[in-house]
Amino acid sequence: MKRNATAVWNGSGKEGNGNLSTQSTTLDNAQYSYKSRFEEGVGTNPEELIAAAHAGCFSMKLSFVLGAAGFTPEKIETRCEITLDSGAVTTSDIVVIASVPGINAEQFAACAEDAKANCPISKLLNCNITLHATLA
Repeated sequence: MKRNATAVWNGSGKEGNGNLSTQSTTLDNAQYSYKSRFEEGVGTNPEELIAAAHAGCFSMKLSFVLGAAGFTPEKIETRCEITLDSGAVTTSDIVVIASVPGINAEQFAACAEDAKANCPISKLLNCNITLHATLA
């Protein structure tokens, strides 16, 4: 399986602007710029997209891990915060709250750690990945 996205950038790094499009067209010429990346401007940015990808990937992997352990989650809500520091992504902080009938805290923690270590986006990232897992 292969997926793709396209970035088009026009102009200099600070004054220029660009757009991002994905194969699925979920992003279709989505705006990004210096201000949306390093300040609080309108538009998206690569770090926000990495956070979304990591949160989504982790949630799905956790669902699979829980299923393999004999549990069916009712809801998994994951927030991911990416830290960009000195030109590098240094941390991906995952906070997950899940409702999983019949599981105890120790079992849930083990499943969450497995998902953190083995979701494809975790494997892709070369940074510190932290996890805060809570049962609802």
